[in-house]
Amino acid sequence: MFADSGPANNQIYHRVENGSSVASGMSRPDHGAGGGLLPLRYLSLLGIAIGVVLFLLTSYTDPGTVNAENVSQYIAAYPYDNMIYTERECSTCKILKPARSKHCSICDRCVARFDHHCGWMNNCIGEKNTRYFMAFLLWHFFLCLYGTVALGLILAGRLKELKVVYILTVYYGIENSFRSLTPHAVQWLLGAYNTQILLMVFLSIVSLLVGGFFGYHANLCRTNTTTNETFKWQDYISWQRKIKEAKASAAALKASINGMSSESKPPESKWKAFFRRSPLEEAETVVKNNMYDKGIIHNIWEIITPLSTRRSFSQTKSKAS
Repeated sequence: MFADSGPANNQIYHRVENGSSVASGMSRPDHGAGGGLLPLRYLSLLGIAIGVVLFLLTSYTDPGTVNAENVSQYIAAYPYDNMIYTERECSTCKILKPARSKHCSICDRCVARFDHHCGWMNNCIGEKNTRYFMAFLLWHFFLCLYGTVALGLILAGRLKELKVVYILTVYYGIENSFRSLTPHAVQWLLGAYNTQILLMVFLSIVSLLVGGFFGYHANLCRTNTTTNETFKWQDYISWQRKIKEAKASAAALKASINGMSSESKPPESKWKAFFRRSPLEEAETVVKNNMYDKGIIHNIWEIITPLSTRRSFSQTKSKAS
């Protein structure tokens, strides 16, 4: 996501919403005055309204601000793992930083279970609004996918209604095969419905992007990891690997010096020395040990019901008082 939010982000979001709305409106059937079925137009408007509500919930919900009043509760809820999180003070807020929290320089506050600052939402994604953010992504993926499919079905229906295939084969003598008819049908659609095709392509691209972004964050939720922690783990594993390689190199150098000073030891075979593994390869592999991953069911439930909204969190607050 972008580092900051501006009018351009909101305009793009509204265009996605309007594109889905146009596609939904075009796909509705005509109903008479006495029709008993709810027109598809109102269902599409309901879908757009749900998307706007999720957008507002993600944008204006407190992501989990950490302050002097609740810092002790967050420290109890998120213990330090002494790997990527250690006890230290926030240099800006002047309070202890709970594990999994981070101070956002844009919002100027510490956020519990900080994931990232979303420029589209103009808000941080943290402990309390990750559920709304995930619902927003999933809903808009289906909304854009629905708009793409609806437009495709509409255009296919127009081809059938106007008997384009019949005209191409009978009056223009084009072979009645998919390979021969497709270029001519596409050319006709581009000439007659270029706006709708452009909108369909736009919605399909957005649905792929949103779907991929949702899949990435769904995998993070499955393992109870945040985007911020992903980078922290990369730095930690890289640093630990360098330390182990340095220790292995030092041990190999010491063994080599001892071998040179020992005259009684017979010389090693050249073939044995050639196939011997390097001390760097024998160094232990650094393993990611995520203590916050407590199983997929518990991890998903922690997203749906954040720790700060549970009764145990308030009980910890009363004890601290």
